[in-house]
Amino acid sequence: MKNIWPELSYKDGKATYETLQLYTQVLGKIKLAILPWANHSRNTTLHITTFGLSTQTIPYQDFNFQIDLDFVAHQLRISTSKGETMQFALYNLSVSDFYKQVFDLLHELNIDVNIMTTPSEIENPIPFEKDEIHATYNPIHANNLHHALLCIQSVLMIFRKDFTGKASPIHFFWGGFDLSMAFFSGEKAPHHPGKIPGLPDWVLQDAFSHELMDFGFWSGTETVQEPSFYCYIYPEPELFHAGEILPEQAYYNKEIGQFLLPYSAVQESDHPNELLLDFLKSAYKLGSNLANWSDDLYTADKNYKNEYN
Repeated sequence: MKNIWPELSYKDGKATYETLQLYTQVLGKIKLAILPWANHSRNTTLHITTFGLSTQTIPYQDFNFQIDLDFVAHQLRISTSKGETMQFALYNLSVSDFYKQVFDLLHELNIDVNIMTTPSEIENPIPFEKDEIHATYNPIHANNLHHALLCIQSVLMIFRKDFTGKASPIHFFWGGFDLSMAFFSGEKAPHHPGKIPGLPDWVLQDAFSHELMDFGFWSGTETVQEPSFYCYIYPEPELFHAGEILPEQAYYNKEIGQFLLPYSAVQESDHPNELLLDFLKSAYKLGSNLANWSDDLYTADKNYKNEYN
């Protein structure tokens, strides 16, 4: 089968990724302002579609609307249940311009919403309406990231299907700009200390109220300057960091307390889906064994090992 996983580069795509993160925060904060709070903030996340990222349906007065970031047509689009559609192109837009145009369209559609314009989970944030610094939208980088997210989502769906416990949807968090999915043991967790810049402690304490393992992907950070898959467990068992997981390119990053697998290892593999499943399943096996999670929570591959090399 042809490898359809696109190449990604944090160095080359960084400016676009940083701008897109702020675009997605505008959309996420609109959901946050309108929808009632749900546990673990799941109702505020974005979702992968065939063309990009979407808020999905947002109820408002006597109709519904949806906002989509289209990385195929390279535009933002707002549509309503009344049959109205409005859009604008994403090229050469600062965050300030993006913010203004989104709210201009909402006003034309008779949608009145106010958001907190300070970005979340970002150090030294610039309010959206004042941010002229982040203004890069490279259509190739945006399109490649979208195709990567589609590939990753497909593998996460396979991994998720055999977990019988409480699990989150596969969703895109606009705060950390990551695609994520969590498994829960069913047991309560210790009180989380919080302390993430731009994020109230109570939000973290809600998110980590129960024991969990989180699996996901991000396009890179200043700490980890390459697109990477990640896995962490909360609370972390004493020997988790010293464990060995598959594939050989995976490693534990002590600075952030997570197992990581470079995206490039998967993208360059002859068996990318299987390589990523190796990472996910072996990380789960390590964490769940050390944390004494019930064996009944994962019904497939209980004796999982690499079967394709």
